[in-house]
Amino acid sequence: MDFDRLTRVMRTLAIEAGEKIMEIYDGPDFEVRAKGDDSPVTAADEAADALISAGLRAAFPDLPLVTEEQADSHGQEVSTFLIVDPLDGTKEFVQRRGDFTVNIALVEDGQPTRGVVYAPAKQRLFYTEASGASVEEQGPFDADTPGTTKPIKVATPGAALRVVASKSHRDAATDDYIGKYEVADMKSAGSSLKFCLVATGEADLYPRLGRTMEWDTAAGHAVLAGAGGEVVRFDDHSPLGYGKPGFENPFFIALAPGIELAKP
Repeated sequence: MDFDRLTRVMRTLAIEAGEKIMEIYDGPDFEVRAKGDDSPVTAADEAADALISAGLRAAFPDLPLVTEEQADSHGQEVSTFLIVDPLDGTKEFVQRRGDFTVNIALVEDGQPTRGVVYAPAKQRLFYTEASGASVEEQGPFDADTPGTTKPIKVATPGAALRVVASKSHRDAATDDYIGKYEVADMKSAGSSLKFCLVATGEADLYPRLGRTMEWDTAAGHAVLAGAGGEVVRFDDHSPLGYGKPGFENPFFIALAPGIELAKP
């Protein structure tokens, strides 16, 4: 794999998809439809998916591609593949809350190793460089010309933790689990931005006790891993793997190393 080329392609496609998404986000009211699983989908999801899928297939025709918006890609049995959520946080998009992202990742042998997370409304862009180390690029963002980047790294957790949790999927079980820790600060965020807040050291712990799919998490997982963080299963604290049947995740915890995890 040419990781320099992969980084360029993923970054460019994420920014171009973000531009399409923002055209619809900033425009008049848009239609929201329900998919087969009752999750919302908009023209922005579909436009971003078409752009990213075409770009990845042209650049890497030999790599399997899994994308949320193409159900026929969900039946594959693969361990090394590209995986895309063209608009993660559609609920945040529909409610115009800004916490939505474009997610593109490479999974190798069941682990996300490279990824990009772009939050166009928040103007934040995170990705792994060719080396696998993660950076945040400073805006404004040009699809063809990378800007200044700074390395990102997880924090060293203190006795009291800074916790981030889902904005749209917070529940009593999550609050009960967070209650097992001494908490210094609690914040909510949407989409894969939660992984990135741990990756930059703005948070220490992100527990997710709810249904997610691999396309929701792979890019954020790659960015967090490239910043020195971990993502483990909630039940046994083993590493979260990818290429699972149906690409569905178990509950998980994203964290900065050094935290003594509470038992479920």
